[in-house]
Amino acid sequence: MTQTQDPTEASGDAPGNSLDAEQAGYQQTLGSRHVQMIAIGGAIGTGLFLGSASRLHSTGPALIISYAVVGVIAYFLMRALGELVLHRATSGAFVSYMREFFGEKWAFVTGWVYWLNWALTGIAELSAVGLYMQYWFPTLPTWITVLVSLVVVLSVNLLSARAFGEFEFWAAILKVGAIVIFLVVGLVVVIGGLSIGGHKAGFQNLWSNPGGFWPSSGDYNWYGPILVMSGVVFAYAAIEMVGVAAGEMADAEKEVPKAVHAVIFRIAVFYIGSILLLVCMLPTQDYKAGTSPFVTVFERLGFGWMSAVIQAILIVAAMSSLNSGLYTTGRVLRSLGMSKQAPKFTLKMSKSGVPFAGILMTSIVFVLGSVLNALTPDAFEIAVEATSIMILWTWATIFLCQIRLRKLSDAGVVPASPFQAPGSPYTSYIGLAFLALVLIGLAVSGWQASDEFLHKTSFLCVVFGIPLLALALAIGWRVVKPRVMANTGGRIESVWTLDGPRYGNDVTPDALDRDKQDDTTTAG
Repeated sequence: MTQTQDPTEASGDAPGNSLDAEQAGYQQTLGSRHVQMIAIGGAIGTGLFLGSASRLHSTGPALIISYAVVGVIAYFLMRALGELVLHRATSGAFVSYMREFFGEKWAFVTGWVYWLNWALTGIAELSAVGLYMQYWFPTLPTWITVLVSLVVVLSVNLLSARAFGEFEFWAAILKVGAIVIFLVVGLVVVIGGLSIGGHKAGFQNLWSNPGGFWPSSGDYNWYGPILVMSGVVFAYAAIEMVGVAAGEMADAEKEVPKAVHAVIFRIAVFYIGSILLLVCMLPTQDYKAGTSPFVTVFERLGFGWMSAVIQAILIVAAMSSLNSGLYTTGRVLRSLGMSKQAPKFTLKMSKSGVPFAGILMTSIVFVLGSVLNALTPDAFEIAVEATSIMILWTWATIFLCQIRLRKLSDAGVVPASPFQAPGSPYTSYIGLAFLALVLIGLAVSGWQASDEFLHKTSFLCVVFGIPLLALALAIGWRVVKPRVMANTGGRIESVWTLDGPRYGNDVTPDALDRDKQDDTTTAG
């Protein structure tokens, strides 16, 4: 198998001289249809198909407001990401942008937090696939499902970026198709005022729902729709994948703006439209955690066979998440490896431009983690909940990098991105403030979730998990810092100041192009 050398050995200059060195070896094979579906497919998953049931039950019709508000923040996020990508498209994405604007230390933190997020998410998704398959095969051992699922997504990822794009394209088609069918059926039922399970559907259910539109009595709290936003955020998680995929797009400058606009429009239609119709068809108390709200509706309509269809969609969604996890972590690990912040083997790439070593590393963690999850599910639940915090960090880095980029472009230090975020920097400040409130919301909801202290999972993750993670990352940085210093010649701060390049002209566009060419040296 053909592999790339360590770029430090391939070029006389340290890779710290070039921001774009990490792009060496990648092939720009993702086309328009891949990009569009990667963007929308990343946002449509179990958070909508399954997770919305518990939120409807606990929040009422006001959940529509919750999804709409988070949708606005998601729009701010995607516009901020779009500005960064068109400034410089790179498969290192947020890691590379943090390196450029905040220095090597914060690139290290961002990269390993993002990798850990996907590693834990992938373990949970593998376990979920095993449980979903038992719908048809109750006696099927979950370890068989875990291995088969992993072999499938691993094979796809090791082939090429285009193979990954094809998988995501068809997975997204299935997920979107299921939502479209529901929207059509739902509109007919609601507009026609048809009876569903003895309950008359209609828009009047928005306010005639038990407790009204914004329930605040009995088991409900007035701040419920606000607090639930901390959970809604994670239904939108993975839309930032466009940033990673940008490095392998055939025409990022054309496709990224289209993908950003499309994903926001489709989220508005699919998420908010679905929640609106669900509320209008049945009282929200009829939706139960653990059962897809779409299954509940179709069963009340007499289409019990749809339970099997939705179950299949859940498997597709989980497989899509696994596929995305392997894809993104392989690229992020290679970005870290370029700066000596990850093991050297993560630099290895196949002839088809796949960073296979990092992908294999993540897949091994998936398997080991699935075994651990089977043995100690209670302990692992805390680790999975911790991914919430990691997602918040990733989104925050996007807002922070966009703010810094705009300051630099306004000062004339770097060229302005051709796809600037409207309302900047205020939209990014709003995004950061919202993420801070979500963190508080996680702690509050976690505290209320159980009477037993050790089962207040989200609270424990926020109060104890963040300091522990920060300590682990601080130790990790102290370990790798000498190697990073040697690799960069001591240049570990941000690339730019408001007066120009921090370390001379090594990072001018011409120098970047020269280094990028130098670093494409390969060996058989």
